[in-house]
Amino acid sequence: MAPPTRGTRFRAWMLEGLSDMAKQHPGPHAQAPEHEGQSWWRVMCLTGVDYFSTLGYQPGIAALAAGLLSPVATIVLVIVTLLGALPVYRRVARESPHGEGSIAMLERLLSFWQGKLFVLTLLGFAATDFMITITLSAADGAAHLVENPHVHSALSGKQMLVTLVLIALLGAVFLRGFGEAIGVAVVLVAVYLALNVVVVANGLWHVLKSPHVVTDWSDALTAEHGNVIAMVGVALTVFPKLALGLSGFETGVAVMPHIKGEPDDTEADPVGRIRDARKLLTTAAVIMSVFLIATSFITTVLIPADAFKTGGQANGRALAYLAHEYLGSSFGTVYDLSTIAILWFAGASAMAGMLNLMPRYLPRYGMAPHWARAVRPLVIVLTLIAFLVTWIFNANVDAQGGAYATGVLVLISSAAIAVTIAAHKAEQRRWTVGFAVISGVFLYTTAVNIAERPDGVKIGACFIGGIVLVSFLSRLKRSFELRVTGVALDETAERFVRDYTHRPLRLIANEPNSRDLAEYRDKLRQIRADNDIPAEDDLVFVEVTVLDPSDFEAELTVHGEVLHDRYRVLALQSSSVPNALAALLLQVRDLTGQQPHIYFEWTEGNPFAQFLRFFLFGQGEIAPVTREVLREAEPDRRRRPAVHVG
Repeated sequence: MAPPTRGTRFRAWMLEGLSDMAKQHPGPHAQAPEHEGQSWWRVMCLTGVDYFSTLGYQPGIAALAAGLLSPVATIVLVIVTLLGALPVYRRVARESPHGEGSIAMLERLLSFWQGKLFVLTLLGFAATDFMITITLSAADGAAHLVENPHVHSALSGKQMLVTLVLIALLGAVFLRGFGEAIGVAVVLVAVYLALNVVVVANGLWHVLKSPHVVTDWSDALTAEHGNVIAMVGVALTVFPKLALGLSGFETGVAVMPHIKGEPDDTEADPVGRIRDARKLLTTAAVIMSVFLIATSFITTVLIPADAFKTGGQANGRALAYLAHEYLGSSFGTVYDLSTIAILWFAGASAMAGMLNLMPRYLPRYGMAPHWARAVRPLVIVLTLIAFLVTWIFNANVDAQGGAYATGVLVLISSAAIAVTIAAHKAEQRRWTVGFAVISGVFLYTTAVNIAERPDGVKIGACFIGGIVLVSFLSRLKRSFELRVTGVALDETAERFVRDYTHRPLRLIANEPNSRDLAEYRDKLRQIRADNDIPAEDDLVFVEVTVLDPSDFEAELTVHGEVLHDRYRVLALQSSSVPNALAALLLQVRDLTGQQPHIYFEWTEGNPFAQFLRFFLFGQGEIAPVTREVLREAEPDRRRRPAVHVG
């Protein structure tokens, strides 16, 4: 055997899945071993690198959006977080404890192609959320590095380059492997939150030492807005611009499979995991709420308004500005490094989320190319997309806020709608009304955000269009695959098949209509005449009923029947008639050792229209498609079941 060439080795490496990624981010059907489970507070740090890292830019974005009203608007955000998003996702954790999230809850409500298209749309917005997390976090990390006084002169004007380097390093990590993510996340979150406690405490101390800053802020606020009612009204109108502070809930649900739970938890009823996941969500939301209010207040009263603007020293790095200003350059540099690390790792969390989310749905729909099952090619594609998004937004944190908020708000709105429907089905009237009100709030917020900052929905539409296009091209390319995961025969069907261990089984493909005596008698007579089959050769009918043609893979259960006391029928249900017939023929061959035969009639109509019927509805021109599926599944013509068309 010739040694593998360099190209062959590279291809094998590229298409090799990363085992540690599979462990860190199992698919929806994976069974996580008990010993790999982690305490809920440790798993909280994994989602926290996404959620808590928003402190790096949220105060600055709030100051730009609300100005002097930033603390008031942030309090509105916290109220919506604790009374809106938190109850919604606590319910999502209960309804979807295996990490599928609200998308899976909504997927169960719809079938056929509209359900698939709806899920693809939500995946597009999820991709927007995760991809902008990568690019925005990298851009903000670059801003912290560029504005650091020790390197400012060398890196001034090179934020785009630094951002691209950070994204490239992120991609390189995933190409190499993703190690023990939770352990790294615990260290990063602990250090980052501890440093933020120091910055906040120092900021509050300076406010106490200089009470005039609060008086000046209060006087300016009153002069600008008049009274408290007007302030609250304006705060409500600018709230959608602060929606970045809601980031992290979807990730919090996605990491649920990592939670250890209780020893007696089962996959069907993981009570301990659900309880601990709700602890995780509540604790993270409370910690973040305290930090959001405190940081918004101290940054508003201590930092000049002009410093928040584009090009200002506090733009995208308000807390780092305070760290340098009041705690010295050395502490400020440590804070910068910690912020860069957690922002960069927030991108890693988002990348992992993408690599975990897409395989949950697209392969089941037949809407992912084969290479997408391997991690490395997908990492390269996502990294290139991140480069493109960074270039489009010029590595600007503020410019990406709209797209990020849109992705976050669409996912939260869909989650709110999903739990409203779940509560309604459970006949929980109070929860239904409460979740309906929350859904209204988030839908309003989403609409306002889209109206004011359409960039988000434009980017989301690009992701949706790309996912839908690639998905349907993949589905088209994979149309002739043997899309059956297994074939199970009931007792009667198995007896029918076992009768043919010494002679070939001859099947008649029949589209069931009235299933009366005349239907089978006339079909049998026509097939014998068209194919010159002797009267002494017995034949068995096979009938496929199409349930949901938008499904791609399924296990077949074959039922045997004797109709009208004379006709043997193998009946099965599938999403596609040709694929089901091909799978049955191969199963019969393997069970009997004989080459089975199947007989069809030609279907009238335009061949292209018939192919579209097959692609969309699982029917159409059955005979040639069945033969093509068999040809791809069994290259050896001598072992391939025979297809006859009369």
